[in-house]
Amino acid sequence: MGAHSCLLAVALLLVVAFAGKSSAQLSTNFYSKSCPKLLTTVRSAVKSAVSRERRMAASLLRLHFHDCFVNVINSVSLYFGEQTARPNNRSVRGFEVIDDIKSKVEKVCPGIVSCADILAIAARDSTVLVKGPNWKVRLGRRDTATLNELITRFQARGLSAKDMVALSGSHTIGQARCVTFRARIYNETNINSNFARTRQERCPSAANSGDDRLAPLDVKTAAFFDNKYYKNLVKQKGLLHSDQILFDGGSADSLVRSYSKNPKAFAADFAAAMIKMGNIDPLTGSQGEIRKKCGRPNSSS
Repeated sequence: MGAHSCLLAVALLLVVAFAGKSSAQLSTNFYSKSCPKLLTTVRSAVKSAVSRERRMAASLLRLHFHDCFVNVINSVSLYFGEQTARPNNRSVRGFEVIDDIKSKVEKVCPGIVSCADILAIAARDSTVLVKGPNWKVRLGRRDTATLNELITRFQARGLSAKDMVALSGSHTIGQARCVTFRARIYNETNINSNFARTRQERCPSAANSGDDRLAPLDVKTAAFFDNKYYKNLVKQKGLLHSDQILFDGGSADSLVRSYSKNPKAFAADFAAAMIKMGNIDPLTGSQGEIRKKCGRPNSSS
């Protein structure tokens, strides 16, 4: 696993929305009483998006695939805040549409419907709009949102809570799109008010407005790999939801505070965690192949 793949894995482990472990609790009428206007609200928004750009149907369908199968974590997309690798990857489009649908759903039934369920409904509706098959969507998924869930998913890959906190420090460099942190700077309370206002100046609250505008993940030294990321978290200046959740009164607080004061400890732990992550299920010896072009297997060249 190369450096780029490792950092992409970090992002995915810190950002993709979790659709739940079992379908046993899902139901086609899950929101029939709590949000009776859900299906019509989503259908209308999807229809408008696909009418504007027909290929958006494919993008919305692809997002649902990512949500279901890129589940090493849940990227924990936590809600698309994490926006990091997946949302910043222009090959995976449609997040701005999901953001718009979510805002519309919140108006008719606030705090009821998960982003994972919205993705599932949007995938079905977009398929139908381009003459594809229809099916009944089972609903009742929850979005990953807690530190303990993140830790559990990292542990499932052989990485400890310490590894998770250290690897999160990769956000000391790079930028994120407005669409990935809009919900945090306008809706969350565990955020420095001055920091939120500064980010709001270039990231409007309205969906589809300024979605591609960038902001540094590390407000202090975005171009340098250092421990300022952790200093930001202590001051509630984490840009993404999945960043600030590391320092929010939970079990990771002490380690975040330690890294904020000890850059050498962070550097050593980050390097060690990168080695561990790079050793997760590698193909060696006669397994796999040596690709001629990294973007596709040799058989398709």
